[in-house]
Amino acid sequence: MADKTNTSDVRGDRVVTNSVGNPYNDPFATQRIGQHGPLLLQDSNLLDSLAHFNRERIPERNPHAHGAGAFGYFEVTDDITDVCGSAMFSEIGKKTRCVTRFSTVGGEKGSADTARDPRGFATKFYTEEGNLDWVYNNTPIFFLRDPSKFPHFIHTQKRDPQTNLKDPNVFWDYLTTPENQVAIHQLMQLFSDRGTPASYRCMNGYSGHAYKWSNKKGEWRYVQVHIKTDQGIKNLTNEEAVKMAGENPDFCTQDLFENIAKGNFPSWTVYIQTMTEEEAQKLPFSVFDLTKVWPQKEFPLRRVGKLVLNENPLNFFAAIEQAAFSPSNTVPYQEASADPVLQSRLFAYPDAHRYRLGANFHQIPVNCPYASKAFNPVIRDGPMNVNGNFGNEPNYYASNKQYQIPGQNRPIQQHQEVWNGPAQPFHWATDAGDIDFVQARNLYKVLGKQPGQQQNLAHNIATHVASACPDIQKRVLDMFGRVDEGLAANIKKEIDQNGTDATAKF
Repeated sequence: MADKTNTSDVRGDRVVTNSVGNPYNDPFATQRIGQHGPLLLQDSNLLDSLAHFNRERIPERNPHAHGAGAFGYFEVTDDITDVCGSAMFSEIGKKTRCVTRFSTVGGEKGSADTARDPRGFATKFYTEEGNLDWVYNNTPIFFLRDPSKFPHFIHTQKRDPQTNLKDPNVFWDYLTTPENQVAIHQLMQLFSDRGTPASYRCMNGYSGHAYKWSNKKGEWRYVQVHIKTDQGIKNLTNEEAVKMAGENPDFCTQDLFENIAKGNFPSWTVYIQTMTEEEAQKLPFSVFDLTKVWPQKEFPLRRVGKLVLNENPLNFFAAIEQAAFSPSNTVPYQEASADPVLQSRLFAYPDAHRYRLGANFHQIPVNCPYASKAFNPVIRDGPMNVNGNFGNEPNYYASNKQYQIPGQNRPIQQHQEVWNGPAQPFHWATDAGDIDFVQARNLYKVLGKQPGQQQNLAHNIATHVASACPDIQKRVLDMFGRVDEGLAANIKKEIDQNGTDATAKF
């Protein structure tokens, strides 16, 4: 299938016109009084060009502003119909077209590809049951589990409102606050060399959240998805990433495009972990805790299929900048769990697209459910409605019309979790004990098996915090000391070597 971002209203004869199809006499001429007099307001072609130029930028994403992407397909390699009844998994060998966008989280649209930051890994599948979006990251966990903290956290990754500069004091002040140290596991990921992937092609993707998948018998499980690169993991050291940011800030974007153009199509093998409700109740942490991973010894990976990217977009703005992903875009048998951060994303993502792209963003070709088509005459009108607006269909479900609702007998969640209790505020802060540091300590041990990685972790943290004030440095040392005292000592040593005063003790 060709790139769906092309439109049929572009002239094939390449005659240059204004935006409503009127041919130009001369695209560089302007209407003036005499040879050197003022311009005339009647020069509609000039006004058309200038007025559109003032409006050709749309709001950038906040976050995930900077990114790149490509089209491809997902192919089923293993039967998982016992886990999920979605049509895309119905038979081995079945292929579903998709588009994937990779991104950094905190930086602006023009920021560097190699910045120390988590990466987004979002894929839209054009399935026969409607569009499905897997809106994932390249880390299996995140910084928080209270959705109310998300805007606060992202603000600490942005620019100071007075200086308009990035501020390590703000970054570390937020993250070392005791109730926010639930981020420690993600910080260990971020400040290891895993925080600076060398290529979008050479990193994994993870659902992070627990989702709920069910088979056609109604049996359901919690599920996490792992998308593992077939190219092998490749990361940059801090110094390599900084050097590349100066030499070629768009390195990863270029690397992805050029490899696909050469026919070196990147691929990833897709796996799932599954967990029953009974198993979830026995966990030492909540299944809805976005800061925890599921141990693979207890919940082994099960192969599902392969994701391949084999087609560059013909136009970046149309196909990638306008691509709108949301975990609320789902298909039968794949549902959201009660993870509070996931629940908040079900609202926040499509709301962001309505602001950024308009109320009818789903009509933009890259976002259209072309494989299934759409029919809902209640959702209509609004700015930039270009699909015919359902013609003369009534704008409500009329009694004299027939409507097919084939899924009305399919159970959704009434046979699954049952929730009872009063509406109440709940602040899911860092545990006063050690449960939120257990997996961070385990990760530090894993890094110890990889030559130089523990030292690189200390170096990367110290490089970032070296310009922070001494009391913030003290808090950073205290926090990482809870992971490993040797790690804190190495961070302090690195800070001192950078010539910045650190606290005498930690």
